Amino acid sequence: MNVATRKSIVNFITEQLAGAGTIQAKPMFGEYGLYCDGKLTALICDDQLFVKPTPSGEALVGDIAWASPYPGAKPIMLIPGDRWDDPEWLSNLIKITSSQLLAPKPKRGKSK
Repeated sequence: MNVATRKSIVNFITEQLAGAGTIQAKPMFGEYGLYCDGKLTALICDDQLFVKPTPSGEALVGDIAWASPYPGAKPIMLIPGDRWDDPEWLSNLIKITSSQLLAPKPKRGKSK
């Protein structure tokens, strides 16, 4: 059963990521996209944290579960709740993941 993510979970995760850079949690389709320095790095869906896979991120987390954050999505790294309690580890994961993701394409202005 899918449950909307609680704001308290989003707040806790973003507080834990204070050392990762500029962190923003933006509502997306009833859940949240987690941005680090302007890059969509993770998703918070159904009170769970899903992080985009990168070579360095995968090396850091080691053997971990992969799951789809929503129906039809490709499986990505599912970070268990007990790992959220280590802000240094979690910030490092998000920081190195963000560093390996491409910057978002600039939005084009509306043409008349």
